[in-house]
Amino acid sequence: MRQDIRTMIASNRFCVLATVADGAPHCSLMSYISSDDCRELYMATQKNTKKYANLINNPTVSLLIDSRHSEGRVRALTITGSCLQALPAEKKLGLRRQLIDRHPDLKVLLDDEKTDIVAVRVRALQLLDGVLDTYYEEVP
Repeated sequence: MRQDIRTMIASNRFCVLATVADGAPHCSLMSYISSDDCRELYMATQKNTKKYANLINNPTVSLLIDSRHSEGRVRALTITGSCLQALPAEKKLGLRRQLIDRHPDLKVLLDDEKTDIVAVRVRALQLLDGVLDTYYEEVP
């Protein structure tokens, strides 16, 4: 993974998560954190939401991260990935702390027993840099 893409993932705080159910897409604005190598992104959601049901039924997702507010020029990163099921409780506890550290406003959500932490493993990336320059990479 290119360093500029890693920087874009690590430095941003929000993404749009696209899930699918019955052939219809559903988008959600999400706060996230990433693993150190940026190959996994972690988000919190309540279990009684449409996005959570979609993730359980179809773990293939797309994420959009953009830099229009931080860089002054449009750069958009589309991530194709898959949602990982059943993270170990110990890992979720550490991720919960990291999510609260990065997004203190999520504490109320993360304190709710109906909330789960989901992980998206990155499978492919497409970076749009300006209007014409694109880069695509599959992530093993």
